Amino acid sequence: MKIKNILLLIAAQIIMFSCKQRENTVSVELQDIAANKVANFSDEEYSSFSENKFESARENSLSTFSIDVDTDSYSNFRRMINQGQLPSKDAIRTEEMVNYFKYDYPEPSGNDPVSITTEVGNSPWNPSYRLVKIELKAKEIKTDNLPASNFVFLIDTSGSMEGVERLGLVKSSLNLLVNNLRATDRISIVAYAGNAGLVLPSTSGENKREIKDAIENLSAGGSTAGGEGLELAYMVAKENFIPNGNNRIILCTDGDFNVGPSNESELENLIEEKRKSGVFLSVLGYGMGNYKDNKMQILAQKGNGNHAYIDNLQEANRVLVSEFTSSLYTVAKDVKIQVEFNPSQVQYYRLIGYETRLLNKEDFNDDSKDAGEMGAGHTVTALYEIIPVGVKATNVPSVDNLKYQKNETPQNIGTTNSSDLLTVKMRYKDPKSETSKKIEVTVTNNGKNQVSTDFTFASAVVMYSQLLRNSNYKGKVTYDDVIRLAKSSLGKDDQGYRSEFIRLVETTKNLSK
Repeated sequence: MKIKNILLLIAAQIIMFSCKQRENTVSVELQDIAANKVANFSDEEYSSFSENKFESARENSLSTFSIDVDTDSYSNFRRMINQGQLPSKDAIRTEEMVNYFKYDYPEPSGNDPVSITTEVGNSPWNPSYRLVKIELKAKEIKTDNLPASNFVFLIDTSGSMEGVERLGLVKSSLNLLVNNLRATDRISIVAYAGNAGLVLPSTSGENKREIKDAIENLSAGGSTAGGEGLELAYMVAKENFIPNGNNRIILCTDGDFNVGPSNESELENLIEEKRKSGVFLSVLGYGMGNYKDNKMQILAQKGNGNHAYIDNLQEANRVLVSEFTSSLYTVAKDVKIQVEFNPSQVQYYRLIGYETRLLNKEDFNDDSKDAGEMGAGHTVTALYEIIPVGVKATNVPSVDNLKYQKNETPQNIGTTNSSDLLTVKMRYKDPKSETSKKIEVTVTNNGKNQVSTDFTFASAVVMYSQLLRNSNYKGKVTYDDVIRLAKSSLGKDDQGYRSEFIRLVETTKNLSK
């Protein structure tokens, strides 16, 4: 009996020792995983760009850019903040931060599918300067009136997409969209890893179980033949093309292409050629650690589509359900803005954001130049910081006086006595047309600061973005200033996005200490 007890005691000690060893091993493994996540975070790729500077209205009176409805930058940086890390400045694109939020802009009232309105007020970070807010609103379309859709889900199933926050989240995201399909809508699924293949031929939206089963059976593994996947997806979309319908590829990936066309120029050429088919491309980004934002941007911009980063299921619901029509139904394509400043009223101006969307002034009237797309109900916001004539200009470029030309001042350059501050011109094309139409509005400056709640909130987002980027134009504002301004302009905030923004600023403030 004693021998039996001794053996039991020895066995118990061996088990305890084994458990302790396993606990230590698990602890080490967790530490390794955490260390790898931190290390891999720096492996993410973003296109580098320089912040827009002040331009002289006398020497360069025209400012031209393509509109941007992407929201990738905001949800991507939110992911970083929630992981306890401050984003790199190249991950912050101010226009995408501002345009993440919905604003109450007037609906188009005429035949044009987009309206233009403007506001002028003081710059919160430099009250002696003025801020001009350009507001675009695309017409709303009721769900019952939407055209039939031909969707091709193009899903990255390579090894880098393995995990619940990658392919697992892709599956959950697409199931949300499937739940809202109609019988007239059709779905195909193309998956790619080492090579590409058709997982589900074109299937009616009423066969939701069949579509969901095909999605659920996807698994990750292998290399990333993204170029081959794009080629096949466009072929499938063309084979099932719906005339006068909504023909669109929805690409879900972390952007890590390493087989076939993978560098930026090859991808750009591929997409530019394929967009001629009339098929639009939406890009949904997933994953962390090796996320290739630079390639995702190219795909969306060149493919006549939009780009969003899905960091959780709530964001997937926002993009694919709550804002379904604005994300996936285009009402105006190749939308460009050109602003002409009146040098008798404006010394210098600075476009805030849109650095990767700048165009040459000649591009505005050139219908062959690609630009951004607007979906049904989309709002687009652009802001200019302006130094009026008579205000002391600081932090602006300086050049020597010209030797062979007269150095003119705003009073003697031959301008009219117009009180116009600027003129906003917009060009757009109908989705089925290659000929643009133009809209034009004039903006005057009454010198007042009677601005809307939307103006104030957008200003707060700009201030936050400038702090994150350590902008040369951020002034002396602090995160507390951003929080106060945002709290004063919450508005209705039915879905809580503005309140979430304030919490993110508060978290950033603590991370920055």
